[in-house]
Amino acid sequence: MLCLCYWGTDFLLLLTNMAALRRSIACLNFFRSTAASVLNSRKPLRHRLVRLRDVTRTSLVSLSVGSGLSAVPFMQQVENLSHESLIRSASSMVTDSANTYLSQTTQALVDSITQYSKALHTLISLQRRYLASLEKLSTAEEDAIWQVIIAQRVEVGDRLDECNRFESNWINAVNLCEMAAEAAYNTGAEHASVTAKTNLQVAKIQVEEVRQISVDAERKLTETQAEEIQRMAEYAFIESGSDDVHEAYLRED
Repeated sequence: MLCLCYWGTDFLLLLTNMAALRRSIACLNFFRSTAASVLNSRKPLRHRLVRLRDVTRTSLVSLSVGSGLSAVPFMQQVENLSHESLIRSASSMVTDSANTYLSQTTQALVDSITQYSKALHTLISLQRRYLASLEKLSTAEEDAIWQVIIAQRVEVGDRLDECNRFESNWINAVNLCEMAAEAAYNTGAEHASVTAKTNLQVAKIQVEEVRQISVDAERKLTETQAEEIQRMAEYAFIESGSDDVHEAYLRED
């Protein structure tokens, strides 16, 4: 068994030496063919060496020139990173954030006022329908309608609270946007300042338009409530008689 191991080791060593010998012969043949092609060329070897030197020099010059051109914008960028430019860039970013905050709060306020106006119109419609059928309703029907009216009044109050909450956020956004626009103008970021002021004008116009709608709805609700009081007084007069109503009026005085 020991002899077989030694024989196996010698055999592997022999194979390794043969592979190395084949690689050496292949390299020798390659050098011979290369030398022959150089000697048989039309141009002398000296010309080839000169040509190689010129090509190398051209490549080095191109590389140095290209590196220099690439370095010019980089140096300009480094020089532009002054305190003024950094502050101007920071103020522009603050203005962008303020514009986003203003846009979101404006949309929330507009939607909340719109929903509040819709709730007002629904309440107005319910009260007018109640007044129109006041003399035709039974006691149970009248109680059912009043439950719906009371629930709608609660809805109106909730919508109004939501409007007040979003309006507070919107006012903060307006103040922030105004300060950001002034800061951008003072740092030289005129474009950011103009954009912020334009967004402020648009936001104020949008809010004013929906506010006018809600004001009109509130006015109509007030008129409907006044009409309701008058109709209820007339209905009470018809039910109890004019004398009883007159005596009750005198007792209240």
